[in-house]
Amino acid sequence: MNEYAPLRLHVPEPTGRPGCQTDFSYLRLTDAGQVRKPPIDVEAADTADISSSLIRVLDDKGNAVGPWAEDIGPDILREGMRTMLKTRLFDSRMVVAQRQKKMSFYMQSLGEEAIGSGQAMALNRTDMCFPTYRQQSILMARNVSLVEMICQLLSNERDPLKGRQLPIMYSVREAGFFTISGNLATQFVQAVGWAMASAIKGDTKIASAWIGDGATAESDFHTALTFAHVYRAPVILNVVNNQWAISTFQAIAGGESTTFAGRGVGCGIASLRVDGNDFIAVYAASRWAAERARRGLGPSLIEWVTYRAGPHSTSDDPSKYRPADDWSHFPLGDPIARLKQHLIAIGHWSEEEHQAVTAELEAEIIAALKEAEQYGTLAGGQMPSPASMFEDVYKEMPEHLRRQRQELGI
Repeated sequence: MNEYAPLRLHVPEPTGRPGCQTDFSYLRLTDAGQVRKPPIDVEAADTADISSSLIRVLDDKGNAVGPWAEDIGPDILREGMRTMLKTRLFDSRMVVAQRQKKMSFYMQSLGEEAIGSGQAMALNRTDMCFPTYRQQSILMARNVSLVEMICQLLSNERDPLKGRQLPIMYSVREAGFFTISGNLATQFVQAVGWAMASAIKGDTKIASAWIGDGATAESDFHTALTFAHVYRAPVILNVVNNQWAISTFQAIAGGESTTFAGRGVGCGIASLRVDGNDFIAVYAASRWAAERARRGLGPSLIEWVTYRAGPHSTSDDPSKYRPADDWSHFPLGDPIARLKQHLIAIGHWSEEEHQAVTAELEAEIIAALKEAEQYGTLAGGQMPSPASMFEDVYKEMPEHLRRQRQELGI
């Protein structure tokens, strides 16, 4: 008689589905101020405890507590607030424009604004970021022209990418913002390669790589970790764990019985797990990792625990696979509301200023949209000239392309 039961596969399931409130106890939260801050030259193995806990600075009352509560001046905090607000307002306005058929597609970073904002402010503008499509806050932090960004979204005649990329897949070299790739995992290997090249040239620039929890299941993620560890590449490896890929829960990518930060430790990389909705924690952890890279101590992996508050894109309806009110119950709250509470508590913000800054930024975004629309929208035409398809392919245009362009009469 067979003593074994039939074998079965384990298929992870989310702890909440439509009509059933999510049980967020799986998040493995740690109280604010409780996680130690290791020295810059810490060995990867000695970050195992930090990769399974959660670095938090802001407590429920808005106080900055613990070893990661760095002495960050109010000017930086205020700039962080403006950047996050600008990102959220921009996203909201662009979603409306997409619904008005002015562009084909849009992706928000609702609920994740602190991550890109905080890290961009902790890095140098000359450092190269290899983002996903939810780090538009990096561009906001680096004061990239809103008009140029919107022209890219509208794919009009002023589109700096000449209609060759999906909307929201920006490329701004002068702002240290590498071209976004729709295949997200490729950014990790490209960032590691860029960081290795920087070290080979004896430069001082570092790279910042971005990936979502779902894309960590791709082989590129593991290849990047191997090269980063072996060659001690000066790179920050950011894993944005916003709990959902397009429609699959983070456990499907391996986040159920371990943390994504834990994978970094297993590959010999110093790793942190951080509250991604806490601007101060984001800024402090990013500075720590950047300093480690600049000192030649190798890569760091940071798992940012956050929540994708909105749809995956304007083509998605998240109420089909998760509770419609999930974000309102997410234990780490709203990053903007949390920093606002802290700034008011230390006397460097107010409800009145919040309203005034919101109105100011709204007006700036509306003005930029109106200006960009003068160069065309998806509905109104004024697309890049067909002649542009022959440009930027070769340094010197070969004869066969010249003939093809002439045949088209352009």
